[in-house]
Amino acid sequence: MDAAYLYLDLLKQVLTRNGFDENVPLTGTGWKRHVIRPAQRLVGSRGVQLTAHRPASTLERQRAEGTYWPTDAETMIGLKRLDNLQMCIETSIADGTPGDLIETGVWRGGATIFMRAVLAAHGVTDRTVWVADSFHGLPKPDADRYPADEGDTVWTAQHLAISADEVRANFERYHLLDDQVSFLEGWFADTLPTAPIERLAVARLDGDMYGSTWDAITVLYPKLSVGGFLIVDDYYALDGCRRAIDDYREREGISDPIEVIDWTGVYWRRS
Repeated sequence: MDAAYLYLDLLKQVLTRNGFDENVPLTGTGWKRHVIRPAQRLVGSRGVQLTAHRPASTLERQRAEGTYWPTDAETMIGLKRLDNLQMCIETSIADGTPGDLIETGVWRGGATIFMRAVLAAHGVTDRTVWVADSFHGLPKPDADRYPADEGDTVWTAQHLAISADEVRANFERYHLLDDQVSFLEGWFADTLPTAPIERLAVARLDGDMYGSTWDAITVLYPKLSVGGFLIVDDYYALDGCRRAIDDYREREGISDPIEVIDWTGVYWRRS
């Protein structure tokens, strides 16, 4: 186990607050005390026992699956989807698959922070992490363009409206905000078509709605390199998202098998 593995594994625990007590601020003694748990698991895997073993709690399992969202976590996607994201990026690096990384719909920025961390851990300096979001929540449904979104109320969820300044502050908190991170602020239909993205190795879509998912995949998939990965966060959880993905795959004749990540996330590798 090398330093890169230990760093990324610890970061996943912190971003999801897995093993942390709820409502404990990550400052002062609270930070020092509650970052110890994931650190103990890491060194324990190297044969050093710092504390007695205890089985994972129900809460920790929920955080691994992304079915419980700590109030102060930077991501809600859970450990399994972060593991998948790491695998996709590291495979792209190892195979030399060209292109940048992007997430469309970033909430507090946890997944994109982790993207940048993976590049840093492997010394990759020639790829950009694109952080695409309205930073004002989701758009109101446009049932004329996207009938599948008619009646969708997710746009009213104010807890999804995280400002760009807050996301930048979260990057800075982990010392990962630099010139390899680029923000695309606005609705996907407005920002993605003109974004200076040439090629992508990993594209992670988290748009929730049919329209947001469609606006992202129709622009980004043609830029995904052969051997690149397309990840969909809410394929099984949200009907509009799933329908947009299925409609696009059918329209483009995409037959690459969809792989299951967890209870809602999926991905495939472009052949």
